[in-house]
Amino acid sequence: MAVTHGTPGAEDPVVRLEGIGKSFFGVPVLRGVDLSLHAGEVHALVGENGAGKSTLLKVLAGVHRPDSGRIVVRDEEISFASPRDAQAAGIAIIHQEFTLLEHRTVAENVLLGREPVRRGQVDRRALEAETRRLLDWLGEDGIEPGTEVARLSVARKQVVEIVKALSADARVLAMDEPTAALADNEVELLYGLVRRLRDRGIAILYVSHRMREVFDLSSRITVLKDGAFVTCAPTADLDTDQVVRHMVGRPLEALYPERASRPGAVRIALRGAGNERVRNLTFEVRAGEIVGLAGLQGSGRSAIARAIWGIEPFTTGTVELDGVPTRVTGPRTAVRKGIGYVTEDRKGEGLALRQSVRDNTLLVRRAACRGAAARQAADLTRLLGEVGVVARGPHQEVRYLSGGNQQKVVLGKWLAVRPRVLIVDEPTRGVDVGAKQALYRLLRELADDGMAILMISSELPELIGMSDRILVMHEGALAGELPAGADEETVMALATGHGTAA
Repeated sequence: MAVTHGTPGAEDPVVRLEGIGKSFFGVPVLRGVDLSLHAGEVHALVGENGAGKSTLLKVLAGVHRPDSGRIVVRDEEISFASPRDAQAAGIAIIHQEFTLLEHRTVAENVLLGREPVRRGQVDRRALEAETRRLLDWLGEDGIEPGTEVARLSVARKQVVEIVKALSADARVLAMDEPTAALADNEVELLYGLVRRLRDRGIAILYVSHRMREVFDLSSRITVLKDGAFVTCAPTADLDTDQVVRHMVGRPLEALYPERASRPGAVRIALRGAGNERVRNLTFEVRAGEIVGLAGLQGSGRSAIARAIWGIEPFTTGTVELDGVPTRVTGPRTAVRKGIGYVTEDRKGEGLALRQSVRDNTLLVRRAACRGAAARQAADLTRLLGEVGVVARGPHQEVRYLSGGNQQKVVLGKWLAVRPRVLIVDEPTRGVDVGAKQALYRLLRELADDGMAILMISSELPELIGMSDRILVMHEGALAGELPAGADEETVMALATGHGTAA
């Protein structure tokens, strides 16, 4: 098969969505959306939460039937009555939440329901041989067909999902936020996988909030806003600011609130602090400022947060709170001493997903103090309004909220006890641009009210846009401190051990 890279030319697309419209209970969610996918291209689909991306994916996957418009696959108009019809047409969706059976092997998952049979029984040799062939075709030699899926990393499980789709002869893959659950070092593995799929002629629809991934991988970008098509252009003809402007109607710089230049007294100070993961850390965070913490994966950024909060405490040096040496032996101690921690894994560690917005928001408050129920109820209304949570009501389970609203609930949980120091680790991971702006504004307001905030982020534009100062980690130690407005090149030079602070 001839494969083209970059912007498709005269070659007919594998799939065309033309004038797709969809409404629920009379409310339009998609309005005349056009999208085309070509063999051997990565086509990015971007937009805020509520822009219609998920609904469009479900139309493509046969979950929803469009109210208007048409779907054309290889020049033939097709109506999908179910996901099975879409799969038969060679279209597969790789969701954020995997559909694998954890305690079955890779091969059993890949060919589930389509196992080769010999003499009335599953032919395990043929099963594993076919899976091995598919893995080899994809260039994945680090996965064995007989390995139990539960033993694989998240990135490897994602590979199995993709191989499972390819085994059903998928020629179009839609990937929904594929890096949301991946560690930084696993993202590079995904990059290589996406490029190999592209080189083998697969058409990829790549849905992501992360602009760096969109620009690194895609050849075209389609932008949706409020359920409508805004633009489709070659990636080479756009920059991040233009894409953001198309998505939200304002430039990238407008996302970040104005910095306050009135830091107060030192709230928390580390003096020669260290443990098995980090060493000789000396820095301060003052009331009223946001201090950014940068560094590559494994540099010790999150280890600092976990040590301050007492999960893996410091074993050397001292920690001072408001000038007084203190010892934090665990999260309960941290909460009592006025330290809050927004973990990078909001679903696994930050929220009780099957509990309500109310119960999650008051979780820390109830553990830290025994206020009257009536007072807690009154505070709940104030807190939810303060963080701007959009939900059907306080009794809605948080698992049904968008990523941005889930993160607001996590922040609301800490606002309920008003910590003196707040550590936020990847505060906008998996959150759309509009929700990011709301979170940025909230963090700045908290700092302006006197809170000391230590902010960890892998997104350098975010870190630079929000921080009053930036501390950079390299291999478990501080490599330097940079002032507000430092450029990405300087930050990365320090993070890789090749730079010096001004």
